[in-house]
Amino acid sequence: MVCAFAVTRTPPDAAALAAATGHEEGGPLRVLRAGGLCLVVQDVPAALFDQEALAERLNRPGDLERCARAHHRGVEAAHGRGPVVPLPMATLYRGDRTAKRAVTSRETVLDALLDRLRDRTEWAVKVHAAERAADAAASGAGAGADTGGRAYLSRASARRRDRQDAHGRALAEAEAVDAELRRYAVAAVRHRPQSERLTGRRAPQLLNAAYLVDDAERARFTRALARIAADGRHPAVEVGVSGPWIPYSFARWDEGPDRTGQDRTEQGLTDPDRTGQDRAGQGSRS
Repeated sequence: MVCAFAVTRTPPDAAALAAATGHEEGGPLRVLRAGGLCLVVQDVPAALFDQEALAERLNRPGDLERCARAHHRGVEAAHGRGPVVPLPMATLYRGDRTAKRAVTSRETVLDALLDRLRDRTEWAVKVHAAERAADAAASGAGAGADTGGRAYLSRASARRRDRQDAHGRALAEAEAVDAELRRYAVAAVRHRPQSERLTGRRAPQLLNAAYLVDDAERARFTRALARIAADGRHPAVEVGVSGPWIPYSFARWDEGPDRTGQDRTEQGLTDPDRTGQDRAGQGSRS
């Protein structure tokens, strides 16, 4: 089978492509010409990559991470000489002809995406409720010497109100962070917030967003992030950022050109913290 990683207009440097590795079970990375575009692909064994075998492997966390890392290596290999459209992880075809036909049939959309992604990168921002604020809300109403039933119910009610108030403040501050960063971005995508099991944090994740930023605006975007972290306007949240990345979140080739500029909220995309590069499996993040 043919595993496809990314589409570009200019083929990557031959030496760099030869040095790159995709899936460890497959052959060397190579380039398929499809109309005016290039597709970076790898031959992989059908016994391990057909629908049934792949579904079984991707249900195992270790294999999922290895596949995500391999996919990102293939996308990076395609990225050396210009913009790329990363394809979803585990994009597979029965042969070269089928892969070429898939690209040429969407050449107009892919050309529009490549134009849109040129000289732009993705930045990932995750906003959590501040753990110290959450801890204070959970414990602040619990003090007091009175142990009677009415006093206990009063304290429990106060704790609920404190938690609700703290969560409301944190949500409002997360929205304010998002609004500020959108001023410096071409587009933004909200992914589903990650669970505590994935983040390893007790405080909930309130915002899991990606921003598409012009290279010319990068300094202003990063200055805005620095201000958010330093000026103390948002004490109820903690903001984490990573980037710049290849813009996985904005490379949806299953959407027409009339939708490529729209903001959207993604539901159900995996976001394994970019699995080794903070987002290796975005096409599958996410």
